[in-house]
Amino acid sequence: MAVTAVVAAAPTVAERLEVVRGRIAAAGGSNSAVTVVAVTKGFGPEAVAAALDAGVADVGESYAQEMATKVGALGAADAGRAEAGPCRWHFLGHVQRNKVRRLAPAVHLWQAVDRLSAGAEIARWSPAAQVLVQVNVSGDPAKHGCRPEDVGALVEALAGLGLQVRGLMAVGPSGPPEAAREGFRSLARQADRLGLAERSMGMSDDLEVAVQEGSTMVRLGRALFGSRPSAPGPRR
Repeated sequence: MAVTAVVAAAPTVAERLEVVRGRIAAAGGSNSAVTVVAVTKGFGPEAVAAALDAGVADVGESYAQEMATKVGALGAADAGRAEAGPCRWHFLGHVQRNKVRRLAPAVHLWQAVDRLSAGAEIARWSPAAQVLVQVNVSGDPAKHGCRPEDVGALVEALAGLGLQVRGLMAVGPSGPPEAAREGFRSLARQADRLGLAERSMGMSDDLEVAVQEGSTMVRLGRALFGSRPSAPGPRR
């Protein structure tokens, strides 16, 4: 008798999103209070469409060229602005000043501002833009982010440029999820002291710890789309 192989279909983004929402709830978070940002880095424009179809309105990119390509694929140069369409673009990468002018019309939220010069360039091309200050909570000199002790001064200086500083952002350290707890807790406390509402912390592996420590925004790639394809070359 011939044996017929049964190949299970890969979960859809909508199905994965339901799993994510279950994880947030199990960690004690409210799905109405925690924004899911779909990180489409390394995936094609179809990933953006799938996220939007699943009900995720916030999409994050780390590379300027990838973001520009996907914004164009959606058919509107300013697709990230709320009044222009359903997609709110978040730029998650280290802000390179020479790329700001190109990205500014599309970016809804700049998530990784860690120095005043980057903020000044954003303010030049997108007055009153919404930003988060990236904090290096691990102390690893190889990682981006301003030092925790410099956050207050940077927030004040960015606000002085007319930018809307909505909150703080951090990337957890490499290793087990629990290793991120102290840094996330510190970030949340600092946001509280500064009166900032947003705490963007937590990714696919450590979102439970982030939610437990007060995250209001989690940045998810693999949890929504599966393993990221191998990059064909450098992205800028």
